Amino acid sequence: MYAIKPQEVPIYDSAQRRSALVEEFLALVRYRDLLVQLISRNIKTRYKRSVLGILWTMLNPLLMMLVLTAVFSRLFRFSTTYYAVYALAGIILWNFFAQTTMQAMSELLWGGSLLHRIYVPRAIFAVTALGTGLINLLLSLIPLLVIMLITGVPMTPSLVFLPVPIILVAMFALGLGLFLSTISVYFADVMEMFQILVSIWMYLTPIMYPKEVIPEQYRWLFNLNPMYHLLELFRAPIWIGWLSGPKTVLAGTVAAVVTLVFGWWFFTRKTDEFSYRV
Repeated sequence: MYAIKPQEVPIYDSAQRRSALVEEFLALVRYRDLLVQLISRNIKTRYKRSVLGILWTMLNPLLMMLVLTAVFSRLFRFSTTYYAVYALAGIILWNFFAQTTMQAMSELLWGGSLLHRIYVPRAIFAVTALGTGLINLLLSLIPLLVIMLITGVPMTPSLVFLPVPIILVAMFALGLGLFLSTISVYFADVMEMFQILVSIWMYLTPIMYPKEVIPEQYRWLFNLNPMYHLLELFRAPIWIGWLSGPKTVLAGTVAAVVTLVFGWWFFTRKTDEFSYRV
């Protein structure tokens, strides 16, 4: 009869457990096929039975841009050239940020029942929201390119820089989404409160208006808004054809990295409790 040698017996030592931050990331890598399936499900479900289907992703910011251009272009005609491109670029980026953070919360709350049945990485819900948002963002860039061609905005080499601000905004949205998801597990009202907050936040960010319309003594307040720096990084190569200054790059990078690290740390500290609360 075969005897199991002592050295062949698997030993689990909780003291040697990896950091929760690392374990959650490695689990996401192992469950990457499930992640792809969840993102695909979100895209298909959103446009199921829709006449225009995925075209709504492109039409939504385009229609909003047309309204803003009709209303505000006369007000800002002296200070904002190519206002349609200015507004559309801001709307596209803001929609990506707002929808990703909101969906990160709803994915965890509505998909939490899965945690009672099988093991899945808890962060997969927020990353699914991010993946879905990135696909919608890339589709929204198509009408932006069309408007740039129609209005005659110069196509400059600075457009090659666009992946950098997109990645930074994705990091910021994921970090904030993880943080808010954790709190929403304990307090369901967080989602409704954030909907109000994000609406106010939008108007405090120069998306539909240029910052020059704000009195100069108050413009320093924009520096306290991380989305202002990230928006400038994204919009400058598109709208005016050059890169933002090093201070804006630094501020946007710090905001994205710090938010992601903090959000990931805060989220992974509480993951073991989620199955008891969602």
